[in-house]
Amino acid sequence: MKPIYVGVDIAARSFDLVVRQDARNARARTFKQTGADHARVVRELLALNPERVVMEASGIYHLDLAVALHRAGLPVSVINPRSFRHFAHIKLVGSKTDPIDSALLAEYAERIAPSLWQCPTDAQLALRDLGRQINRLGGARTQAKNRLHALRAKAMTLPLLIEDEEEGIARLDQRIERLQRAALDLIAGSAQLSAHLANLCEAKGIGQASAIALLAELCVLPEDLRANQVSRFAGLDVRLTQSGTSVSSPGRLSKAGNAYLRAALFMPALSASLHDEHARAFYQRLIARGKKKIQAQCALMRKMLTGIWACIRNNTPFNSASLFS
Repeated sequence: MKPIYVGVDIAARSFDLVVRQDARNARARTFKQTGADHARVVRELLALNPERVVMEASGIYHLDLAVALHRAGLPVSVINPRSFRHFAHIKLVGSKTDPIDSALLAEYAERIAPSLWQCPTDAQLALRDLGRQINRLGGARTQAKNRLHALRAKAMTLPLLIEDEEEGIARLDQRIERLQRAALDLIAGSAQLSAHLANLCEAKGIGQASAIALLAELCVLPEDLRANQVSRFAGLDVRLTQSGTSVSSPGRLSKAGNAYLRAALFMPALSASLHDEHARAFYQRLIARGKKKIQAQCALMRKMLTGIWACIRNNTPFNSASLFS
Protein backbone atom coordinates (compact mmCIF):
# COMPACT_ATOMS: atom_id res chain seq x y z
CA MET A 1 0.00 0.00 0.00
CA LYS A 2 1.40 3.38 -1.01
CA PRO A 3 2.16 5.80 1.85
CA ILE A 4 -0.47 8.35 2.85
CA TYR A 5 0.23 12.00 3.68
CA VAL A 6 -2.17 14.42 5.32
CA GLY A 7 -2.24 18.22 5.17
CA VAL A 8 -4.23 20.27 7.69
CA ASP A 9 -4.92 23.99 7.21
CA ILE A 10 -5.77 25.58 10.56
CA ALA A 11 -8.24 28.40 11.22
CA ALA A 12 -9.66 29.78 14.45
CA ARG A 13 -12.98 27.91 14.36
CA SER A 14 -12.35 25.18 11.77
CA PHE A 15 -9.67 23.30 9.88
CA ASP A 16 -9.46 21.74 6.41
CA LEU A 17 -7.94 18.32 5.91
CA VAL A 18 -6.66 16.71 2.69
CA VAL A 19 -5.42 13.12 2.31
CA ARG A 20 -2.76 12.51 -0.37
CA GLN A 21 -1.82 9.12 -1.76
CA ASP A 22 0.01 8.11 -4.93
CA ALA A 23 0.60 11.82 -5.80
CA ARG A 24 -3.14 12.50 -5.80
CA ASN A 25 -5.12 14.61 -3.36
CA ALA A 26 -8.55 13.67 -2.10
CA ARG A 27 -11.24 16.31 -1.74
CA ALA A 28 -10.70 18.71 1.14
CA ARG A 29 -12.93 18.14 4.17
CA THR A 30 -13.77 20.74 6.81
CA PHE A 31 -13.98 20.05 10.53
CA LYS A 32 -14.78 22.24 13.52
CA GLN A 33 -12.24 23.18 16.17
CA THR A 34 -13.99 21.14 18.84
CA GLY A 35 -12.99 18.20 20.96
CA ALA A 36 -15.57 16.01 19.22
CA ASP A 37 -14.21 16.72 15.75
CA HIS A 38 -10.63 16.33 16.96
CA ALA A 39 -11.52 12.86 18.27
CA ARG A 40 -13.27 12.05 14.99
CA VAL A 41 -10.21 13.03 12.95
CA VAL A 42 -7.96 11.00 15.25
CA ARG A 43 -10.08 7.87 14.68
CA GLU A 44 -10.08 8.34 10.90
CA LEU A 45 -6.35 8.97 10.69
CA LEU A 46 -5.52 5.98 12.90
CA ALA A 47 -7.41 3.83 10.39
CA LEU A 48 -5.44 5.37 7.50
CA ASN A 49 -2.04 5.05 9.25
CA PRO A 50 -0.50 8.08 7.49
CA GLU A 51 3.23 8.55 6.99
CA ARG A 52 3.03 12.18 8.15
CA VAL A 53 0.39 14.73 9.20
CA VAL A 54 1.54 18.32 8.57
CA MET A 55 0.07 21.60 9.80
CA GLU A 56 1.35 25.15 10.21
CA ALA A 57 2.09 26.73 13.57
CA SER A 58 -0.93 29.06 13.56
CA GLY A 59 -0.70 31.01 16.79
CA ILE A 60 -2.47 28.88 19.41
CA TYR A 61 -5.15 27.48 17.11
CA HIS A 62 -3.15 24.44 16.01
CA LEU A 63 -2.18 23.36 19.51
CA ASP A 64 -5.21 21.34 20.68
CA LEU A 65 -5.37 19.34 17.45
CA ALA A 66 -1.60 18.76 17.39
CA VAL A 67 -1.68 17.50 20.99
CA ALA A 68 -4.64 15.20 20.24
CA LEU A 69 -2.86 13.71 17.21
CA HIS A 70 0.43 13.33 19.09
CA ARG A 71 -1.17 11.62 22.09
CA ALA A 72 -2.89 9.19 19.71
CA GLY A 73 0.53 8.17 18.39
CA LEU A 74 0.14 9.80 14.98
CA PRO A 75 3.25 11.25 13.25
CA VAL A 76 2.47 14.98 13.34
CA SER A 77 4.73 17.81 12.15
CA VAL A 78 4.13 21.46 13.00
CA ILE A 79 6.00 23.60 10.49
CA ASN A 80 7.07 27.23 10.28
CA PRO A 81 4.51 29.18 8.18
CA ARG A 82 7.32 30.95 6.34
CA SER A 83 8.73 27.62 5.19
CA PHE A 84 5.33 26.66 3.80
CA ARG A 85 4.93 30.06 2.13
CA HIS A 86 8.22 29.57 0.29
CA PHE A 87 7.05 26.10 -0.78
CA ALA A 88 3.85 27.62 -2.22
CA HIS A 89 5.94 30.17 -4.14
CA ILE A 90 8.12 27.39 -5.57
CA LYS A 91 4.98 25.59 -6.73
CA LEU A 92 3.78 28.84 -8.39
CA VAL A 93 0.43 28.66 -6.65
CA GLY A 94 -1.32 31.98 -7.21
CA SER A 95 -4.54 31.41 -5.27
CA LYS A 96 -4.79 31.04 -1.52
CA THR A 97 -7.79 29.22 -0.06
CA ASP A 98 -8.10 26.78 2.82
CA PRO A 99 -8.62 23.71 0.56
CA ILE A 100 -5.66 24.73 -1.65
CA ASP A 101 -3.43 25.26 1.39
CA SER A 102 -4.36 21.90 2.94
CA ALA A 103 -3.61 20.14 -0.37
CA LEU A 104 -0.25 21.92 -0.57
CA LEU A 105 0.52 20.93 3.02
CA ALA A 106 -0.12 17.29 2.12
CA GLU A 107 2.32 17.61 -0.80
CA TYR A 108 4.79 19.37 1.53
CA ALA A 109 4.56 16.37 3.87
CA GLU A 110 5.41 14.01 1.00
CA ARG A 111 8.25 15.98 -0.57
CA ILE A 112 9.94 17.62 2.43
CA ALA A 113 9.30 15.03 5.17
CA PRO A 114 9.62 17.57 8.03
CA SER A 115 10.78 16.46 11.46
CA LEU A 116 8.21 15.20 13.93
CA TRP A 117 6.75 17.58 16.50
CA GLN A 118 7.72 16.99 20.11
CA CYS A 119 4.75 17.73 22.32
CA PRO A 120 5.56 19.78 25.46
CA THR A 121 4.18 18.63 28.78
CA ASP A 122 1.12 20.27 30.31
CA ALA A 123 3.34 21.98 32.90
CA GLN A 124 5.62 23.40 30.19
CA LEU A 125 2.70 24.74 28.17
CA ALA A 126 1.13 26.24 31.29
CA LEU A 127 4.44 27.91 32.22
CA ARG A 128 4.75 29.40 28.73
CA ASP A 129 1.20 30.79 28.96
CA LEU A 130 1.96 32.31 32.37
CA GLY A 131 5.23 33.83 31.15
CA ARG A 132 3.59 35.43 28.14
CA GLN A 133 0.73 36.85 30.20
CA ILE A 134 3.26 38.35 32.64
CA ASN A 135 5.07 39.89 29.66
CA ARG A 136 1.86 41.42 28.33
CA LEU A 137 0.89 42.80 31.73
CA GLY A 138 4.39 44.23 32.14
CA GLY A 139 3.99 46.05 28.84
CA ALA A 140 0.63 47.43 29.93
CA ARG A 141 2.16 48.59 33.22
CA THR A 142 4.94 50.43 31.38
CA GLN A 143 2.36 52.19 29.20
CA ALA A 144 0.36 53.14 32.29
CA LYS A 145 3.44 54.56 34.00
CA ASN A 146 4.20 56.63 30.90
CA ARG A 147 0.66 57.98 30.91
CA LEU A 148 0.97 58.81 34.62
CA HIS A 149 4.22 60.68 33.95
CA ALA A 150 2.50 62.71 31.22
CA LEU A 151 -0.45 63.52 33.49
CA ARG A 152 1.82 64.69 36.30
CA ALA A 153 3.71 66.92 33.87
CA LYS A 154 0.66 69.21 33.57
CA ALA A 155 -0.37 71.49 36.41
CA MET A 156 -4.02 71.53 35.30
CA THR A 157 -4.49 67.75 35.28
CA LEU A 158 -7.49 66.62 37.30
CA PRO A 159 -6.41 64.78 40.48
CA LEU A 160 -9.02 62.14 39.63
CA LEU A 161 -7.11 61.17 36.47
CA ILE A 162 -3.84 60.76 38.37
CA GLU A 163 -5.59 58.73 41.06
CA ASP A 164 -7.23 56.52 38.44
CA GLU A 165 -3.91 55.81 36.71
CA GLU A 166 -2.22 55.04 40.05
CA GLU A 167 -4.99 52.57 40.90
CA GLY A 168 -4.58 50.92 37.50
CA ILE A 169 -0.83 50.51 38.03
CA ALA A 170 -1.36 49.06 41.51
CA ARG A 171 -3.87 46.58 40.07
CA LEU A 172 -1.39 45.54 37.36
CA ASP A 173 1.28 45.06 40.04
CA GLN A 174 -1.07 42.74 41.92
CA ARG A 175 -1.89 40.71 38.80
CA ILE A 176 1.78 40.32 37.86
CA GLU A 177 2.71 39.27 41.39
CA ARG A 178 -0.10 36.69 41.46
CA LEU A 179 0.96 35.19 38.12
CA GLN A 180 4.62 35.08 39.18
CA ARG A 181 3.62 33.17 42.32
CA ALA A 182 1.62 30.76 40.16
CA ALA A 183 4.62 30.29 37.86
CA LEU A 184 6.90 29.59 40.84
CA ASP A 185 4.41 27.06 42.24
CA LEU A 186 4.26 25.36 38.84
CA ILE A 187 8.06 25.23 38.62
CA ALA A 188 8.31 23.90 42.19
CA GLY A 189 6.11 20.96 41.16
CA SER A 190 8.67 19.82 38.58
CA ALA A 191 12.16 18.73 39.61
CA GLN A 192 13.49 19.46 36.12
CA LEU A 193 12.03 22.97 35.91
CA SER A 194 13.20 23.74 39.45
CA ALA A 195 16.76 22.73 38.54
CA HIS A 196 16.65 24.85 35.39
CA LEU A 197 15.43 27.90 37.34
CA ALA A 198 18.20 27.51 39.93
CA ASN A 199 20.84 27.15 37.20
CA LEU A 200 19.66 30.28 35.38
CA CYS A 201 19.63 32.35 38.56
CA GLU A 202 23.35 31.58 38.96
CA ALA A 203 24.06 34.12 36.18
CA LYS A 204 24.70 37.74 37.08
CA GLY A 205 21.98 39.82 35.50
CA ILE A 206 19.33 37.10 35.58
CA GLY A 207 16.95 37.58 38.48
CA GLN A 208 13.96 35.45 39.36
CA ALA A 209 11.52 37.36 37.11
CA SER A 210 13.87 37.18 34.11
CA ALA A 211 14.59 33.50 34.75
CA ILE A 212 10.86 32.73 34.73
CA ALA A 213 10.39 34.61 31.45
CA LEU A 214 13.35 32.85 29.81
CA LEU A 215 12.44 29.41 31.09
CA ALA A 216 8.82 29.86 29.99
CA GLU A 217 9.90 30.23 26.35
CA LEU A 218 12.80 27.77 26.28
CA CYS A 219 11.29 24.85 28.21
CA VAL A 220 8.95 23.94 25.33
CA LEU A 221 11.79 23.56 22.78
CA PRO A 222 13.24 20.16 21.87
CA GLU A 223 16.45 19.68 23.85
CA ASP A 224 18.34 18.41 20.79
CA LEU A 225 18.33 21.87 19.17
CA ARG A 226 21.73 23.43 18.63
CA ALA A 227 22.62 26.89 19.92
CA ASN A 228 22.44 28.50 16.46
CA GLN A 229 18.97 27.03 15.95
CA VAL A 230 17.82 28.54 19.24
CA SER A 231 19.28 31.92 18.15
CA ARG A 232 17.23 31.73 14.96
CA PHE A 233 14.18 30.81 17.02
CA ALA A 234 14.71 34.00 19.03
CA GLY A 235 15.28 36.11 15.89
CA LEU A 236 18.83 36.94 16.98
CA ASP A 237 20.48 35.51 13.86
CA VAL A 238 22.22 37.97 11.54
CA ARG A 239 20.79 38.30 8.04
CA LEU A 240 23.22 39.26 5.27
CA THR A 241 22.24 40.87 1.95
CA GLN A 242 25.03 40.42 -0.58
CA SER A 243 24.84 39.64 -4.28
CA GLY A 244 27.54 40.18 -6.86
CA THR A 245 29.37 43.50 -6.72
CA SER A 246 26.39 45.87 -6.65
CA VAL A 247 24.43 44.65 -3.62
CA SER A 248 26.13 44.68 -0.24
CA SER A 249 24.26 45.74 2.88
CA PRO A 250 25.44 45.47 6.49
CA GLY A 251 24.19 42.49 8.45
CA ARG A 252 21.04 43.01 10.48
CA LEU A 253 19.11 40.98 13.01
CA SER A 254 16.37 39.00 11.33
CA LYS A 255 13.88 39.57 14.22
CA ALA A 256 11.87 36.82 12.53
CA GLY A 257 11.59 34.88 15.74
CA ASN A 258 10.20 34.80 19.25
CA ALA A 259 9.68 38.38 20.44
CA TYR A 260 8.92 37.21 24.00
CA LEU A 261 12.33 35.59 24.22
CA ARG A 262 14.14 38.65 22.87
CA ALA A 263 12.32 40.85 25.38
CA ALA A 264 13.25 38.49 28.22
CA LEU A 265 16.92 38.60 27.19
CA PHE A 266 17.34 42.37 26.86
CA MET A 267 17.57 43.43 30.52
CA PRO A 268 19.68 40.44 31.66
CA ALA A 269 22.20 41.17 28.90
CA LEU A 270 22.23 44.87 29.80
CA SER A 271 22.73 44.08 33.47
CA ALA A 272 25.46 41.53 32.70
CA SER A 273 27.36 44.12 30.64
CA LEU A 274 27.52 46.27 33.78
CA HIS A 275 27.95 43.77 36.61
CA ASP A 276 29.53 40.62 35.14
CA GLU A 277 33.26 41.10 34.52
CA HIS A 278 33.41 38.48 31.76
CA ALA A 279 30.35 39.80 29.95
CA ARG A 280 31.60 43.38 30.35
CA ALA A 281 34.97 42.46 28.83
CA PHE A 282 33.21 40.75 25.90
CA TYR A 283 31.02 43.83 25.36
CA GLN A 284 33.98 46.23 25.53
CA ARG A 285 35.99 44.13 23.05
CA LEU A 286 33.18 44.49 20.53
CA ILE A 287 33.02 48.25 21.09
CA ALA A 288 36.81 48.50 20.62
CA ARG A 289 36.47 46.69 17.29
CA GLY A 290 34.14 49.41 16.05
CA LYS A 291 30.77 47.84 16.79
CA LYS A 292 27.91 50.15 17.70
CA LYS A 293 26.48 49.83 21.19
CA ILE A 294 23.25 48.25 19.95
CA GLN A 295 25.27 45.74 17.88
CA ALA A 296 27.37 44.83 20.90
CA GLN A 297 24.22 44.51 23.01
CA CYS A 298 22.63 42.15 20.48
CA ALA A 299 25.81 40.08 20.29
CA LEU A 300 25.81 39.86 24.08
CA MET A 301 22.17 38.74 24.05
CA ARG A 302 23.01 36.05 21.51
CA LYS A 303 26.00 34.89 23.57
CA MET A 304 23.96 34.79 26.78
CA LEU A 305 21.25 32.78 25.04
CA THR A 306 23.93 30.23 24.10
CA GLY A 307 24.93 29.92 27.76
CA ILE A 308 21.31 29.77 28.94
CA TRP A 309 20.48 27.03 26.44
CA ALA A 310 23.53 25.06 27.61
CA CYS A 311 22.16 25.32 31.17
CA ILE A 312 18.83 23.87 30.10
CA ARG A 313 20.20 21.26 27.73
CA ASN A 314 22.93 19.96 30.04
CA ASN A 315 21.24 20.80 33.37
CA THR A 316 24.30 22.71 34.58
CA PRO A 317 24.69 26.15 36.25
CA PHE A 318 25.34 29.19 34.08
CA ASN A 319 29.11 29.55 33.61
CA SER A 320 30.02 33.11 32.62
CA ALA A 321 33.79 32.58 32.62
CA SER A 322 33.78 29.78 30.03
CA LEU A 323 31.02 31.38 27.95
CA PHE A 324 32.77 34.72 27.38
CA SER A 325 36.37 33.49 27.32
